[in-house]
Amino acid sequence: MGAVTAMLVYSEDDAKVVLPGHPVPDREATRAMARRLQPHGVLEEIGDGNLLENVNPPDGRMYVGCFPGLTVICAPEAAVDQPSQLPPNLLEPAGNATVYLHAMHSAVDWFAYAMWERGTLVRSLSLAPEYGILEETGDALMFEKPYWSGDRAPLRPCPFPFHPLDLGEEALRAMFGITYEGKPFDGDPDLREITLLGFRYDDSPGIQETVGSSGLETS
Repeated sequence: MGAVTAMLVYSEDDAKVVLPGHPVPDREATRAMARRLQPHGVLEEIGDGNLLENVNPPDGRMYVGCFPGLTVICAPEAAVDQPSQLPPNLLEPAGNATVYLHAMHSAVDWFAYAMWERGTLVRSLSLAPEYGILEETGDALMFEKPYWSGDRAPLRPCPFPFHPLDLGEEALRAMFGITYEGKPFDGDPDLREITLLGFRYDDSPGIQETVGSSGLETS
């Protein structure tokens, strides 16, 4: 497994319905969203990316797409050990939309996700075999239950009844209808065809200062 993700999704419509249509981003709305996420300092558009190749951008880069009923934000600041600590400036632009966070790193078999409804945290989970459960808030969502019940036993020794990256792929499927390392389904979107606008920003106050990225040792 080699998937690494760091993404937020603001969802007014079901991503599993929107993304298979390979929607085209609203470029002006996307630029405005990027500025809301990075309100201070230099913000420079650097060209288009896509949801396959730019789901885990390096420090100082983000890829954003505003689509009808859906906004996708890929930024290193989404890779937080404790999703509940994601600061308000990354949640407020969503308004009343449901917010999903998805982050995982195969180097340490770490996975984290969270969901907010109307600004209220409903569920968060962050775990890695070496570090244990870093955060767990709220009740497990339906897609998690077979994993906790032992129905998805890992192939190698693990302190959990499942492998965290397997659950991470299940979360991608359940929340967004996509996969990176999992089994593709008929009708899955081609992630290379989902365009995101790329931006470079400096380290002035903004999302880079107010959000701490994952402190797990990944190298």
